[in-house]
Amino acid sequence: MISGRGDAAATGTALPAGPTTEELRDLLDTLAVHDGAGLSEAELIDHIGLMEQLKSGLAASQARLTDTLAEKRVAREEAAGIPAEQRGRGLAAEVALARRESPVRGARSLGLARALVHELPHTLAALTRGEISEWRATLVARETAVLSQVHRIRVDHELAGRLTGAGDRQVADLARKIGYRLDPGSALRRVRGAETDRRISLRPAPDTMTYLTGFLPVAQGVACKAALTREADARKAAGDPRTRGQIMADTLVERVTGQSTAGATPVEINLVMTDQTLLGGDQVPAHLDGYGPVPAALARRLTREADKAWIRRLFANPAGTDLVAIDTRRRLFDGPRRQLLVARDQVCRTPWCDAPIRHADHVTRAADGGETATSNGQGLCEACNHAKEAPGWRAQRIPGLRHTVQTTTPTGHRHVSQAPDPPGPPRPRVFDPPLEIRWLANTA
Repeated sequence: MISGRGDAAATGTALPAGPTTEELRDLLDTLAVHDGAGLSEAELIDHIGLMEQLKSGLAASQARLTDTLAEKRVAREEAAGIPAEQRGRGLAAEVALARRESPVRGARSLGLARALVHELPHTLAALTRGEISEWRATLVARETAVLSQVHRIRVDHELAGRLTGAGDRQVADLARKIGYRLDPGSALRRVRGAETDRRISLRPAPDTMTYLTGFLPVAQGVACKAALTREADARKAAGDPRTRGQIMADTLVERVTGQSTAGATPVEINLVMTDQTLLGGDQVPAHLDGYGPVPAALARRLTREADKAWIRRLFANPAGTDLVAIDTRRRLFDGPRRQLLVARDQVCRTPWCDAPIRHADHVTRAADGGETATSNGQGLCEACNHAKEAPGWRAQRIPGLRHTVQTTTPTGHRHVSQAPDPPGPPRPRVFDPPLEIRWLANTA
């Protein structure tokens, strides 16, 4: 495997010693008070440009550090006798926590680092010099992902010196074009790989709207759009006063849900609000699972206008600071405790991960004596739950605070998460994550 660590590695010269953590913190402190008030306009432009190069150089250094971490982790686990297929398990989640990003992005960052160092040394060198951004380096890695290692290295070699000044689209096109020439079959593999990734996603949009996105093969996507367009044209011709876009959106909802009209969907969507918001005209926002906070008036309208609306009572503690129990008399769904965890935690409890909850997890493992109770539960996405099961990961409740969990990674770093505030009036914060993390580190 070819390894590239920027210009120094490419020329065979030794890399200078890197900065210490204290020096990096000092740089951060220096930049925190730098606003350029005493600089001329030309100097301000120079600083802005150099800082952009610095961001790229930092990204390159971060990639090299990430690769070194992966090499050391795998070597340590190999020496410990861990099977090859289990080595490095949970590392992407650990990288994500360090980078303050979701596990999905952490996995991408780890994969990018490994590709840049071992297969794309010229791209890494351009990133190190600040000639390209981290995103453009990511585009090169993405567009060559289906190639063999030999062809990927060849593409990187041909791209050397051609990325400076190229825009995002040009970088992607260049990498793809060379890849198609070297390996014509890669185009077919890209199509097959993309088709296996077909999916539906939902993202919040402004004004309590959402983006429902279908990632589909081209023929299916065109067919769906054509069917909705035909229906909109037919209804407009029959005198429907709605716009074509409104008709298409409503038709999509009707056909997917099976309802006669788009507004007839039952409110079985985990809409959590206080009794005063529901019945007393209070303006405290509600929480809609899979979306986030919604205005009180909209929450009441959803329950009022729905054909069917079920009420499941969630009980807070006397102070109103946590959801502690659930009314289980309604039996339409199994697992009332899981419903409570989802309502309480809202999204994955891992810091910086806002993925939907897929697993109701024991904070203290059941195998270690942890009870199956709300106080010992937390909602996690699938990736975070699998990472937590890797060797060296530990989780425990912090007593005295509203459902607060401390997760310790194999390197000993501790990350703390607290359940979101339940619906109700604003409450004073009882937990400051950075301060709490420092306190835990100092008293360990």
